[in-house]
Amino acid sequence: MNRDVMGLIVKRDDGSEIVNYDDESFPSYIYDGWLEPKVTWERVPHFHEDVELLTVKSGTLAYSVNGKTLVLHEGDTIFVNSNQIHYSMAINDETATYVIFVVHPSILTASVAIEMKAIRPITDNPDIPYVRFRYKNEFTEAIRNIMLELPAIRHDPFEITMRFFHIWDIIRKQTACYGLNAEEITDEPHMKYFKTMMHFISEHYCSAVTLNDIAGSAGISKSLCNSVFKRYVEESPITYLMRFRARKVAEHLKISNLPLSEIASLTGFNGVSYMSETFRRFFGMSPREYRKKMQ
Repeated sequence: MNRDVMGLIVKRDDGSEIVNYDDESFPSYIYDGWLEPKVTWERVPHFHEDVELLTVKSGTLAYSVNGKTLVLHEGDTIFVNSNQIHYSMAINDETATYVIFVVHPSILTASVAIEMKAIRPITDNPDIPYVRFRYKNEFTEAIRNIMLELPAIRHDPFEITMRFFHIWDIIRKQTACYGLNAEEITDEPHMKYFKTMMHFISEHYCSAVTLNDIAGSAGISKSLCNSVFKRYVEESPITYLMRFRARKVAEHLKISNLPLSEIASLTGFNGVSYMSETFRRFFGMSPREYRKKMQ
């Protein structure tokens, strides 16, 4: 694992996340983590070809998948399908702990027959953006127990592969149980718009960016732009931009000793005062307090 990017979301040119795998030769990331309000990895919308599973060990947290917010309690597990827009959220100032497993489906594709009959019918299905396992579900305990075993074997590809096959079997059985749900069908054009605008912001946040610029990057109107952001991240495009800039400020504060004036310039703020006001809005403390806490 590249320790330099732990806790950060690193993206490709198309805006998709570059997953920080535990071993470069095996596409799997397993982490025994925690979440609380205002940490840098909360509310960071992203997507990737890998599928993602998260099991809550303690507390309560929420996951947004394609704009739908799902509350997860202790013992619950969520499976997020390939290329879906998702992010985690803290709830009610509560700290939650979890195990997360981000893994590329190619691990399971020992043959074309398996890929076509067992893998792609799920990963390529727009009607399965996620699968949630909770207290009433007959598979919840089984998938939770497997997930809790993963941190101890995170550097053992063979053991991970065996458990991933078991997990995938559970997912196949669950999707077969409930079939298609119209409420969960992805609005593909709007998702493409959001991914394009999300990427535009990640590339231009350090410059002066307006609502016209954001909407224009996807070739849509300002009103539709506002609607798309409201759907996928429950906030306006400008609020999303400010939150993105504040996270970039936090990254600089954690890894550098740059003066605040230089950080403001690097992150698109017109001065330290405005940067500090915005940072406090999202992180609940001043940049100086945050730097002292992190360093």
